Amino acid sequence: MTHDSNADDRTPSCRSLPDTVLKDLARLGTRCQFAAGGVLIREGDHAQDLVVLRKGLVKVTGRLNGGDQARLMDIRIARDVLGELSTMTLKPRSATVVACGDVTAAVIPWSELQPFLIEYPEAALALYRLSCERLRRSDRRRLEFGGYPVKVRLSRVLVELAESYGKWGLKSVRIDLNLTQPEFAALTGCGTRAVQQAFAHLRGAGVISTGSWRIYVCKPDQLRKEARLPPRPSPDAVSSKPH
Repeated sequence: MTHDSNADDRTPSCRSLPDTVLKDLARLGTRCQFAAGGVLIREGDHAQDLVVLRKGLVKVTGRLNGGDQARLMDIRIARDVLGELSTMTLKPRSATVVACGDVTAAVIPWSELQPFLIEYPEAALALYRLSCERLRRSDRRRLEFGGYPVKVRLSRVLVELAESYGKWGLKSVRIDLNLTQPEFAALTGCGTRAVQQAFAHLRGAGVISTGSWRIYVCKPDQLRKEARLPPRPSPDAVSSKPH
């Protein structure tokens, strides 16, 4: 499959902006605090504010055809940008964003953002690239749902969670996200029973352990093999690459 080479790319955030632009962007809007369960963005709303996460984690959920059950679509971390599609297209919000624990975010109204983007066209270009990369990532996930077994899809989700949000210790990587098995099922595009079986396989192989709403990745390299991803390059190999 041709999408394997970039299978574990992280979605770019406002970290792709130059530092000077990022500092100016951070001065815009209003800094807001959200407790666990607080809603930063609500699906269907017509607000065009841009939200920049400064601290904490959030869940992104959506509903199919206006149904009652919200499905987990993604997780975002500090310095990620939220709501850029509504900001750029003036369309209603396409998802709901809920705080996982204490969250601090900058909420930037369009009236402040528009002159900023005119002054800094590189920032407008970065937001455009962000939207394109998220669409590319969504397309890749749909390919994975159709082409890989559940244990591979779950392993890929766990690789991303571990490498993006995990806390690295001497013997394992701890993932503190409080996700339910139905939420993992939504992230992997399968049923709850299938994701339970995939978790059992990874635990039985000693790749992960679970407990107290936490997941410990005991064998990160083996998890990447289960995910059919190439080994991560060593820091020495990365630093020795020509610039």
